[in-house]
Amino acid sequence: MGTSGQLFVSMFVSSIGVGYVVYGRKQQQTTALICGFGLCGLPYLVTDVTFSLVIGAILMVVPFLKRD
Repeated sequence: MGTSGQLFVSMFVSSIGVGYVVYGRKQQQTTALICGFGLCGLPYLVTDVTFSLVIGAILMVVPFLKRD
């Protein structure tokens, strides 16, 4: 069982990931779509809160830096 911090970070990162997936599908932007899937799967792969926040922040910024 995880801590409350892990639960909050995983819910936050995953919900932003779902938003990126919806946006990427509607706008046909593969970068946003891939980052969205990465954000949705991140809580399954990384359990440390700090690493989740750092990797999540990187995946959240990538679509703004690289446009299709």
